[in-house]
Amino acid sequence: MHDPPGHPFPLWPLPAAIALLFTGAAHLGLWLSIRHGHVEACLPVIEGCTSISRAARHGLANHVFRLLVLPCALLVGLHWWLAARRLGSRWRDVAWLGGVAALALAVYATFLGTDGEAYRFLRRYGVVCFFGFGYLAQLRFLHGVAGGKQPGDGIVRAMVAVSVLMLLLGVASVAATAQIADDHWRDRIENALEWQLGWLLAAWYGLHAALWRRQRVRLAPA
Repeated sequence: MHDPPGHPFPLWPLPAAIALLFTGAAHLGLWLSIRHGHVEACLPVIEGCTSISRAARHGLANHVFRLLVLPCALLVGLHWWLAARRLGSRWRDVAWLGGVAALALAVYATFLGTDGEAYRFLRRYGVVCFFGFGYLAQLRFLHGVAGGKQPGDGIVRAMVAVSVLMLLLGVASVAATAQIADDHWRDRIENALEWQLGWLLAAWYGLHAALWRRQRVRLAPA
């Protein structure tokens, strides 16, 4: 049976798609790079043998990564715009914080694999802006949905817990950079923390999908 014209459609598949695309891009890139000998075979989330960027920098892995991450960036921007719209006019900053994060992710993916100082600059600040502004959008969103009795309160608490873990990983990464003198082990630790942060980010979007599904959030067409 088809929905009648103008029937509102659920929004939970949007953050679910972001989680799947982000996770799929990173791990497909890693698998292809291992298969073609660009990086060593390992479990980077534990061993820190390669970063997400390095795993998707060469050959087919680079093309697949871009193919998945660029539409993911578009979905990230749309997701935060809809989240801000649902929260109300008081929370417009959620939309622009998320928009900056989406733009940073798109720039990062576009220039991934290019050589020179420009690439290093875009990679470094693209990643920083994506995670940084995206994290601020998460905090503002959680502030907007916290408090009061509503369906999915347990999911909101889980999202808060994931956000706290993300903050702790960020602090650990900064501490590793400042305190560990050996370049080899510093890179390994930073790489492992980057993969763990990526997993947590995907989990956060997965929980957001569960929250919107639990609350039956829908968008009515104009």
